[in-house]
Amino acid sequence: MSAAISNVRPEPDKVLVDIADYVTEHRITSDEAYVTAHYCLLDTLGCGFEALSYPACTKLLGPIVPGTIVPNGAKVPGTPYQLDPVQAAFNIGAMIRWLDFNDTWLAAEWGHPSDNLGGILATADWLSRTAVAAGKTPLTVHDVLKAMIKAHEIQGVIALENSFNRAGLDHVVLVKVASTAVVANLLGLSRDEIINAISLAWVDGQSLRTYRHAPNTGSRKSWAAGDATSRGVRLALTAKTGEMGYPSVLTAKIWGFYDVLFKGQPFKFQRPYGSYVMENVLFKISFPAEFHAQTAVECAMQLHPLVKDRLPDIAKITIRTHESALRIIDKQGPLSNPADRDHCIQYMVAVPLIYGRLLAGDYEDGIAADPRIDSLRAKMVCVEDKTFSKDYLDPEKRSIANAITIEFADGSRTREVVVEYPIGHRRRRKEGMPLLIEKFKTNLARRFAAKQQHAILDVALDLKKLETMPVHEFVDMMTV
Repeated sequence: MSAAISNVRPEPDKVLVDIADYVTEHRITSDEAYVTAHYCLLDTLGCGFEALSYPACTKLLGPIVPGTIVPNGAKVPGTPYQLDPVQAAFNIGAMIRWLDFNDTWLAAEWGHPSDNLGGILATADWLSRTAVAAGKTPLTVHDVLKAMIKAHEIQGVIALENSFNRAGLDHVVLVKVASTAVVANLLGLSRDEIINAISLAWVDGQSLRTYRHAPNTGSRKSWAAGDATSRGVRLALTAKTGEMGYPSVLTAKIWGFYDVLFKGQPFKFQRPYGSYVMENVLFKISFPAEFHAQTAVECAMQLHPLVKDRLPDIAKITIRTHESALRIIDKQGPLSNPADRDHCIQYMVAVPLIYGRLLAGDYEDGIAADPRIDSLRAKMVCVEDKTFSKDYLDPEKRSIANAITIEFADGSRTREVVVEYPIGHRRRRKEGMPLLIEKFKTNLARRFAAKQQHAILDVALDLKKLETMPVHEFVDMMTV
């Protein structure tokens, strides 16, 4: 005879309470966090503008019912669409993530915290337009930056010690949870309602990583975060109606998240929530490539002048790397689509060795048909360096190191080129941020006429001016 399970409703799980208390009570005092969030906002929007050049992305955008325009709805930057906040969040999130060029967080779990901007910007824009229509005060871009810092922190702190990928789950679960929490706060939900909303995010069905790995790698990885952040908006709005939550969603025996989806293990935490993640976030500045390969691409760019005229003579390419890179992007055999190629370290090394560049268009079928790419891929060997793997997880280093050596048929070889920290790393901010601003300017030029570019830049590059601007006015500057 089985023991009866108690039907006494428990107090909410501590993980839910800690997140709710953080979004409602914690004051962000770090100037560095706000400055970095400013760079992050510009870069994230720019990544979306570049993605609008790709029909595979734009076919997914717009209202669910063609022609629908929502009065006082959220506008989608770079497009003519004005949508409800849930669908706008999907649109913005899909644009942001499409080219794998926005910021990155690497730890026990990986992810892209700026994916949360889809839900944050859509909600803030909609709330601002609604407020103005009612004669009330709109939200400002400062509110967006603060929400970004907190979404980054929730996603990143949970990721530090908890590997969802090892349980077969995709990291976008953390986008959904973080978006739900900060959007619920933007909506003005009470502490208890925010706890309910967060519980709804955890009890939701969670995405498998199937679409990120061979032999199924595909384009869903480019819109999965848009789906997650839009789901966060929906669940926050659901909780706003007074819909109940599920207090032991994580810890409930048999039926809770830990037992069903996390191999019975509770979450571990390295640090409390603050502003650590935004301060240490990694920017993809030079290359639209899965982040574990960023330093490998930098190595390949340095080697290009030495090997570009000797490609047929190459006998072996050794990539010394870290464990996470081996697990995610070490691929042999055919690559079937751009999403497959931008998650293959061999492909991402071969292209710059041949061409001296790695651009978003280099993942498309035209460049992929170059037989030299697969020829070089076949000569590559990836090996783990235990020190690289250790430093990758060291909170004081957070390196993403790669090293490449090339051997030729005559027995000669290049020197080993080693890059421990990519240009988007916190340790290289001084070097990287001017290039990030140039990347933003380039992406603006892809979408807007010169006069509109100048108007956007006049505001966007001045943090003090930008953060006091009403959200809807800033978004209006970026519509077409």
